[in-house]
This record gives sequence, C-alpha cells and structure tokens, in this order.
Amino acid sequence: MSVRCYHGDRRVDGLDRHADRGLVYGDGLFETMRVHAGCITWWDHHWARFVRGAGRLRIALPASNFIAHEVAELAREIGDGVLRLIASRGQGARGYFPSIDSATYWQLSQHRLPAVLPRAWVLRWCDTRCAIQPLLAGIKHCNRLEQVLARAEWHDPDAPDTDADEGLMLTIDGDVIGATAANLFIYGDDGWVTPAVDRSGVAGVCRALLIHGLAAKQARVTPADIEAASAVFLCNAVRGILPVGRLGTRTWSSRPALDQARRVLAALHPAFPEIS
Repeated sequence: MSVRCYHGDRRVDGLDRHADRGLVYGDGLFETMRVHAGCITWWDHHWARFVRGAGRLRIALPASNFIAHEVAELAREIGDGVLRLIASRGQGARGYFPSIDSATYWQLSQHRLPAVLPRAWVLRWCDTRCAIQPLLAGIKHCNRLEQVLARAEWHDPDAPDTDADEGLMLTIDGDVIGATAANLFIYGDDGWVTPAVDRSGVAGVCRALLIHGLAAKQARVTPADIEAASAVFLCNAVRGILPVGRLGTRTWSSRPALDQARRVLAALHPAFPEIS
C-alpha cells in the first residue's frame, strides 16, 4: 500500500499521529473511490460529499485544486484500483474542544480492488444497531465503530451465518439502514426503493447516482419490506451493484429489474459492466 501524507497545503514525509484528532476521536472524514484506467470517474461527486461533510464537521480543507491535482496524479499511477482520501482536523490540545487554527491532516492511499464474487451475495442480519444522529447522517465520518462491531459478528466460525458475505444493519428504532459497507436497494410494486439516510447511515455516491438513474424512492424500510421485495441489491462506489441471492431463508433469483439496474450503472461508469 502506498500512502501520501499532507499537512494543510503541503506534502510531508509522515504525520505525527499522537495528537491527531482523527485517531483519538474519529474527528475526520474519508472517501473510498474506484480508479479505472487512471481516472476517478465520479471524482466530482466524491468531492462534493467530502466538502459537505467537512462543512458539517467544521473542518477546514486545503484548496480544492491542490487536492484534485494530487488525487489525479496518484490515480494515474494506480491505473486500476482503489484510492482513499482521509482528512482529520489535525492536532489539538487534549480534550474535546476542537482547535480552530490547526492545519488539517490528510492522506491519500492506494489499495487493490476487492475480489469479485462469481455468485449472488449472501446476507445476514447484524445484531449491532446504528445510532440515530441526524447531524452525522449521510456523511462518511471516521467513526465507524458500529460497522466494525457489526462486521465482527460473523468472524467467529461457531457463529450462525458464517457463510455470509455482508450484513444488514438496523437503526435502534428497527429501520433497515443498509449493509456494513454498502447501500441497499429493493424492488417492489412501486419500483426501486432505498432506505432514507437522513437520520443514520451513509449517503453513498453510487447510491445517489442510481437513485436518479432508476427513479428510486427514498423511504423508511423494514425487514418485512425486504422479505416482500422481488429483487435486492447492494451497491457502493468501489464494487458497483452487488446482486443479493439470499438473506436467511429468503432467496432471490436474477430478474429483469436487476438487469436494468446494471445497464443503468454501466452507462454511468465504465468500470461496471452490465453483467458481472
């Protein structure tokens, strides 16, 4: 893994993480982006969400053209893979009060593409619930402990559903919010629906583009809604559309609606073919 580190508007050899608020408090943001043929096709969408998140957390970002230049340069080196952008508020005095004049710490790192499964995904229900916090809902802040704990649930070989590829998470109120690392879409009589993320969850870049492309609705989704759905898929900006084949005892097969969703995504991003 190659990592480039920055302090404000200058590149540095490394970062002093001892007083880094991103490490100590999760006081930061990140974007995980697909690199294809040396480019990040959805860069503008990732950057727009990153800026929204920084505004929500009141984190000052370096000039956009400087970050964009560094991102584009590394993407060309990667060719095909994954690029992650992380920014934290930087150093500060001990305590929760954020410093208003500290320069932002940020870094770029490159990673390999995840393996492609030759089958539909198998899901399970996670016991770990997501908190409801509208101030943090939608953005990709660095505190992902809920997802970490949820993902650890099926690491134990003696636990049920150890063959699961992903887990679906509920809010503390019992609404479905999505998977640990992907957004969720279900198909029913009213077309495609994706869980609303105004109180919890992440507003994914791929999700946003598919909402528009599929004329999907955003609504509260219950476990019963998923059981009643005729097609289900997960999505994120790295993997694209991930068809779901099983959740517990409920199974789904490929349907025309899912094929149409893949065609829509293929038109939006050259890295995602209609049929994987």
